[in-house]
Amino acid sequence: MSMQAFLAAALAVAPWAFPSSAAAQQDKAAQASVAPAKAQDSLTIGGRVIPAGTVVEGPVVVAGGNLEVRGTIRGTAIAIAGDVNVLSGGTITGDAIAAFGDVTNAGTIGGTIKPFTGTFGASLRSMMRGDDTRPHPNRSPLNLALGWFTVMMLIGLGVLVFASPYLEGVVDVLGQSFWRSFLTGIVGELGVLPVILLVCVGLAITVIGALLIPFAIVAIVLAVAGLATLGFVAVARLTGDGLGGRGVARLSARGNSLRGVMVGLVVYMGLWLLAAVLINVPVAGTMLRVFALCVTFVAVTAGFGAALLSRGGTRRDAAVTVAPAPAADTGWQTPTPVAGVIAARRPKPKAEAGTGR
Repeated sequence: MSMQAFLAAALAVAPWAFPSSAAAQQDKAAQASVAPAKAQDSLTIGGRVIPAGTVVEGPVVVAGGNLEVRGTIRGTAIAIAGDVNVLSGGTITGDAIAAFGDVTNAGTIGGTIKPFTGTFGASLRSMMRGDDTRPHPNRSPLNLALGWFTVMMLIGLGVLVFASPYLEGVVDVLGQSFWRSFLTGIVGELGVLPVILLVCVGLAITVIGALLIPFAIVAIVLAVAGLATLGFVAVARLTGDGLGGRGVARLSARGNSLRGVMVGLVVYMGLWLLAAVLINVPVAGTMLRVFALCVTFVAVTAGFGAALLSRGGTRRDAAVTVAPAPAADTGWQTPTPVAGVIAARRPKPKAEAGTGR
């Protein structure tokens, strides 16, 4: 065999026997694209991005921001007060749920798409993300304050008509331990978001539970808002009783409650009305708005804590005592029930001698 033929045969066999480094690198890259490294899952407050070529085991929960998916989520993806954005090349093998947000899909979503939007959802999303929430130019602060004043008056009347016993239970707890109620309210407000996250994670484990996540969040938010409103009306009632005295003799118990609630709401909402009137005064308007905000925060927090302590007004404070009932007339006596013994009138003393009776 000539030297040229031997070299030609060697060059033909060399790529099969000794693969080049470039081919080896291409094989490694292909294997890496098939089985990318897994990233650790976590609950995220704020936005989160799943990079391309990354696999994350679900459920993935993001609160107060958008979830941007460029890689793969194996399971359910949840955004609370934010959006779920699946970009080109992104994949969600489970459901994509946006509570108070929206879902955009330019990739692949294996499960169902559940966006939950609305006016309340947009407001909550703007509040949690810090978006611009300035009022509409045509909606003046005075009109806004008057509107809230009217709404709170109607709510106060509704609570007195339909939930008066529960209101009395919250007022009793506030009267006995105001600062304990305030501290309980702070703890309760700080625990609302963790409770929502835990409920979402717990429901996302099953397919049916994942579909119930938006309804569970709405139920929790409505329950918190109801307790806070009931507590604020109770604080207004307690404030009105303190400013106007314990009661008016000519009024009934319900009349005194109505007077106390109305006086208290006028005091608290009147601060916002006065701040709206003086909004163009640089120093006085700013100081009054800050003062109204602080007073309202203390009132709402204490009322919310009292509503939690009293379980929505169904359990009153143990320190509250009940006044003893007045003694009954003893003109008629009923002996202890014994077989054959009946009630009898107390015998009268005999008439004096010589009366002829």
